[in-house]
Amino acid sequence: MATLQKIRNKGPLLMIVVGLALFAFIAEEFFRSIQSATSESKQRVGEVYGKSLSVHEFQNLVDEYSQVVKFTSGMTSLNDEQLTQVRDQVWNTYVNNRLIEHEAEKLGLTVTDEEVQEIINTGASQMLAQTPFRNEQTGRFDANLLKNFLTEYESMKNNATQMPAEYVEYYESLYKYWQFIEKSIRLEALGNKYQTLLAKSILSNPVAAKTSFENRINESDILLAAVPYSSIADSLVEVKESDLKAKYDEMKEAFKQTEESRAIKYIRVQVNASAADHEALKKEMEEYAQQLASGENIAKVVRQSGSLVNYSELPLRKRAIPGDIALQIDTMAVGTQKGPYYNAGDRSLNIVKLLGKVSAPDSVEYRQIQVMGADMEVIKKTADSIMTALNAGTPFDSIAKKYGQTGAKMWLTSANYEGADINANNMKYIKAILNGETGKVQNVALSQANIILQVTNKRAMTTKYDIAIIKRGVEFSRDTYAKAYNDFSQFLAANTTLEEIEKNAPQAGYLVLSNDNLFSYEHNVAGVNNTREALRWIFNEDTDINSISPLYECGNNDQMLVVVLTGIHKAGYRSQEEMKDFLQAEVIKDKKAEKIKAATANWKNISDAKQYATAVVDTVKHVNFSNAAFISSTGSSEPVLSAAVSKAGQNQFVNGIQGNAGVYAFQVIGKNKRAETFNEATEEAQLNNTNMRAISRFVAELYEKAEVKDNRYLFF
Repeated sequence: MATLQKIRNKGPLLMIVVGLALFAFIAEEFFRSIQSATSESKQRVGEVYGKSLSVHEFQNLVDEYSQVVKFTSGMTSLNDEQLTQVRDQVWNTYVNNRLIEHEAEKLGLTVTDEEVQEIINTGASQMLAQTPFRNEQTGRFDANLLKNFLTEYESMKNNATQMPAEYVEYYESLYKYWQFIEKSIRLEALGNKYQTLLAKSILSNPVAAKTSFENRINESDILLAAVPYSSIADSLVEVKESDLKAKYDEMKEAFKQTEESRAIKYIRVQVNASAADHEALKKEMEEYAQQLASGENIAKVVRQSGSLVNYSELPLRKRAIPGDIALQIDTMAVGTQKGPYYNAGDRSLNIVKLLGKVSAPDSVEYRQIQVMGADMEVIKKTADSIMTALNAGTPFDSIAKKYGQTGAKMWLTSANYEGADINANNMKYIKAILNGETGKVQNVALSQANIILQVTNKRAMTTKYDIAIIKRGVEFSRDTYAKAYNDFSQFLAANTTLEEIEKNAPQAGYLVLSNDNLFSYEHNVAGVNNTREALRWIFNEDTDINSISPLYECGNNDQMLVVVLTGIHKAGYRSQEEMKDFLQAEVIKDKKAEKIKAATANWKNISDAKQYATAVVDTVKHVNFSNAAFISSTGSSEPVLSAAVSKAGQNQFVNGIQGNAGVYAFQVIGKNKRAETFNEATEEAQLNNTNMRAISRFVAELYEKAEVKDNRYLFF
């Protein structure tokens, strides 16, 4: 009872304690959910119509497309620049597909499985022509070859353990490639449906077709008098604030941007090799030159030298040799050696030794039967039996079919192997093709298979070179880089504001540059690679205007960069103040035009124009309505002049035409028609193509409505 009474006495206190504990629990869950949402938002690469794309999802798309690129190009890996291009392509494709899908859903447009299959069966997509499933005779996509592959793939999966690893890997890669093509065909078909629907809303007609034809074939020759705006000094023109406001209102739509951008000023420092660095490399190269001259193992010397050009056991065409060396190779005798010498074009030291010249085919046609399995003894016996049958006169094709292969003829070209990293198996295989006697059958034993090979044709005999090249870039030493880094650091420490940097940079040997419209999708700053950290700093919402960035080491570890954020341009209309310089130039141009038109208003003919001090008179031929006339005296294209000339009659004089670079007067001295015959169907087709291009610009409108957010710069 005493205990119970104590609890009753403490009741209010206990309620407070329990309440606080309950609040703490709820608050913990609340903050945990906020953290989770914040963490999720930080993992978003982008957003379209409110639907986000996570880093993981985007990376999966990038990996998928990277495999396609590597498979179709024969590359085993992609460098940074290629990966950036892949990411851009994936992002652009993703956004465009989401835009089309969003509109198609509202319109009820779909693509069925049957439609996809029909496209495949008829080869109606251009993408199909890029696949390996092409008929040898026609060069066109062959659905039967695809079906055969899919059947072989299923069979390979069931017997994968009995197949060579390289064989299985190729089939897996080809199958994934086909899956990508099939998915892309569906998206392409949906996009085509949507664009066709829009295109049908803007159709050509016989009247428009005839007008377009006439605008193109009717031409005029003119005597032209041009008074350039540059003939009047800017100081003679007064620009008022009201003028700028009126011009801004007139051109406001041109100042609209769909994405946020930044204005920056920056200093970029390129570190170059010193004279001491050059001498050190030259001494090293002289040692390699002695080794090559003494007849040591060529491939070993080139490999150990760190040459940028590997030695190839296969003779190379001139186009596969670095351009600076290819230009001089025919002046060298076989067995001679040159260098080390400096090439300013790529800042390298070079040694060249020409070992031989041969006349060899650029392309070799061949066919083959692959003999594979888990047991090499069985492979050898099978290959021997095939050779026996072939030598006895059994047709090559029939034996190939017996082993589930086509035995189709293929071409090996120099471009297929030049510059590639070739292992011993592939080297043996390629040499067998290149050196094989036409018509003769070979049994080529590789590490995991035998290839029954027959060369059937050779063509395009060309000169090839057996050449050893040691090419080394003249690079800076650590001491040289350290000095450049210390000098730049000291300059930045002594100049801590933009004003000080701009004032003292020239004296210190630095150049301050600017970019008034940097977008995050540009991937780098100042055209220098490996500047992602600088880009993230520039677009960080916590970076204040006139802030100075840290010193970034970037490029290929050979450059340094410092950035000052000078402006933030939000998505939407750029302000009048932001566009002031541009508006000022446009208003000055308009006011100069007014002055020129007033001064030349009394011209009655070209003779009057010739008396005007700053007028330039010239003859311009073949002016038509469809194309903007280019005026060499002002260095400008002038569409308004083309329109005025097309309206003018024979011998008519027209004055006061305000163009992009000056005011013009002209007299028509000749009219003629180009020798073309009107074809209504052709003209309408051309107009419809023009309409399709106009419709493609609708994507920009869809993009804006979709409120696309691109955060890739945060991750890549």
